[in-house]
Amino acid sequence: MRNYQELMQLQTYEERFNYLSLRGVVANETFGFDRYLNQKFYRSQEWKRVRDYVIIRDHGCDMGLPGHEIHDQIIVHHMNPISLEEIENNPEILLDPDYLICVSLETHNAIHYGVETKSDPNILVERKPGDTKLWR
Repeated sequence: MRNYQELMQLQTYEERFNYLSLRGVVANETFGFDRYLNQKFYRSQEWKRVRDYVIIRDHGCDMGLPGHEIHDQIIVHHMNPISLEEIENNPEILLDPDYLICVSLETHNAIHYGVETKSDPNILVERKPGDTKLWR
């Protein structure tokens, strides 16, 4: 199981992204008609309390990485995909901050559905004359 302590040992954006990446594989069970349980969980006071704690702990930074502040929507991401069984029988693990991390919407989508690797958004791309011309 992925956890916060292991993630914090990784120093770069790429290492952390690769550690969290699901490589396009979403949880086997997508809740279907039981999706209301998922939504009930995310509206609970317990979740809101833990969510606030994680945002403060991670200083609102993408994957908890200093210098990668999130300036729009902060998502508190479960590092391990959650299941219906966990929501029904073991919600404590879903509320454990050791299995949660702050991510941006872009990073969250890339972790779940995305690419093999995601480049660090803070690395500047060297511009060259003419590289923004639409037609050549």
